[in-house]
Amino acid sequence: MPVPARIEALGPTMTGWRQALHAQPELLYDVARTAAFVAERLREFGCDEVVTGIGRTGVVGVIRGGGGDHGRRSNRAIGLRADMDALPIQEVRDLPYRSTVPGKMHACGHDGHMAMLLGAAQYLAETRRFDGSAVMIFQPAEEGGGGGEAMVEDGLMERFGIESVYGMHNIPGMPVGTFAVRHGPIMASTDRFTVTVEGRGGHAALPQNAIDSVLVASHVIIALQSIVARHLDPLQSAVVSVCALDAGEAFNVLPQCVTMRGTMRTLSQEVREAIKTRIATLVREIAAGFGATGTVDFGASYPVTENHPAETDFMADVAEGVVGPERVNRAVAPMMTAEDFSYMLGRRPGAYMFLGNGDSASLHHPLYDFNDAAAPYGAALWARLIETGLPVEG
Repeated sequence: MPVPARIEALGPTMTGWRQALHAQPELLYDVARTAAFVAERLREFGCDEVVTGIGRTGVVGVIRGGGGDHGRRSNRAIGLRADMDALPIQEVRDLPYRSTVPGKMHACGHDGHMAMLLGAAQYLAETRRFDGSAVMIFQPAEEGGGGGEAMVEDGLMERFGIESVYGMHNIPGMPVGTFAVRHGPIMASTDRFTVTVEGRGGHAALPQNAIDSVLVASHVIIALQSIVARHLDPLQSAVVSVCALDAGEAFNVLPQCVTMRGTMRTLSQEVREAIKTRIATLVREIAAGFGATGTVDFGASYPVTENHPAETDFMADVAEGVVGPERVNRAVAPMMTAEDFSYMLGRRPGAYMFLGNGDSASLHHPLYDFNDAAAPYGAALWARLIETGLPVEG
């Protein structure tokens, strides 16, 4: 099952869609223009249903297969998901289709993800060589807004009868025409934390009359790095990073408070809870040791993206049919980045796969660009997954 000739022929069209979407990036749930573009294409293809406003601004297109010998149609449905939102990054490459919106760009390839799913949708709407429903899911707010959760809570799975769901993301550094997947955790959970240390402000020349919150915060930062190094089983994986610090404004004043912001990432719920507990304990007790107070607030988070075994094997088998066994890695190392496709995998069995983007800049970099040569492989995987997973009997 190599890349179908029709999908190969759609390559320039997918490139045109992708570059049009790239030029008009939108953030989080504010994707009105993007969602309208997607919905218009789905209607043009002749999808049986095109529903907007799922999870606030998500779009769903339903394509029903042709059924078996007697035109019977199965009630089975498989969901395929692409993300729509861009990032608050200023693009620096002078591309013909560069972002026209200052401070916003598709620096993670969601423009390519949409183009691939649209290509698969056009192919499936034309051919309909499957029995059941292909549910094409275009999701907002992956980049920190929890759009996957919003769509699930809005009844996505139940409304469209989805029995299994699949996602895909491009990966720079992997050759074009290759795929990678694994059983179990493939991407990490993420939790944001804000640490507040309150001491007693004072004159920098009279530290004995103050409680130096900057000094306390420094000890807290160093101690937080000990969690992974000395409190976690070396065979487990986690990251704790302090990424921002706000402390005072004058060169001769010891500030009353210091605020730190950071992120923690893990590959299991057990480790996740243990690290949260350890962060809170260290902050509280180190601050108390200096006579200060320390508190932690944990913010919005994504769960671990955990693939289901049977669906992972199925997706890998389909990928091998498209590009050959030697170009599919079935045991890729998990990534410590996070994905809100985890919410969909929490409601239905499924799998999440990586697609090679070739020698490009890294994700979330102002020089990044999706590799249009990868689009036919992604679209072919989606199409073959539907045709294989919802076979026509007879």
